[in-house]
Amino acid sequence: MSKRIFVTGISTDVGKTIASAIIVEALEADYWKPVQSGDLENSDTHRVKAMVSNPVTKFHPNSYALKVPISPHASAAIDGITIHSERITEPETENSLVIEGAGGLLVPLNDHATILDIMKPDYKVVVVSRHYLGSINHTLLTIHFLKQKGFDISIIFSGKKHPTTEQIIEKMTGVPVIGRIDEEKEFTKEVIRNYASKFRERLQAL
Repeated sequence: MSKRIFVTGISTDVGKTIASAIIVEALEADYWKPVQSGDLENSDTHRVKAMVSNPVTKFHPNSYALKVPISPHASAAIDGITIHSERITEPETENSLVIEGAGGLLVPLNDHATILDIMKPDYKVVVVSRHYLGSINHTLLTIHFLKQKGFDISIIFSGKKHPTTEQIIEKMTGVPVIGRIDEEKEFTKEVIRNYASKFRERLQAL
């Protein structure tokens, strides 16, 4: 049965793209980044494509590809356009689909809509949490908000291991942990395959 998995983070630069690549590889799913801000020559889609090695995955085009690497609403304004959330339409595929958000849940797309507004109620949500000062608060806020909205949530921890942070998040949220992605010298296709193998059973159970 195909799944729709939305990958969000507690902030920017927490490891969403690496996590997305691992989930894509584990499920041989398709990948879609609805809104890309900046780095258009080396976008998140390019990066995931470079890390995935299965022959099944299809990469769907962004609904919006913006030139400046800042919040989508501001990047769109610089490009002279307005993001219309109703025009961000999920690509048609019978395969499972991994959808990577931009930043966190409440990153604005325009004057009234955020990333949360393009998330459908039936999406499984994977929250990527990375330890830094304040990350516990950011993780708990993100998960609390998702719970209020009725989403099915899991966590992936990324970065250097920090047991006390991870344990309190797991205890206070009660949300299942798919696994953790360590600091690696390089995220090669082989490294991604290894994590995919490690996470596959829990991802298939979502």
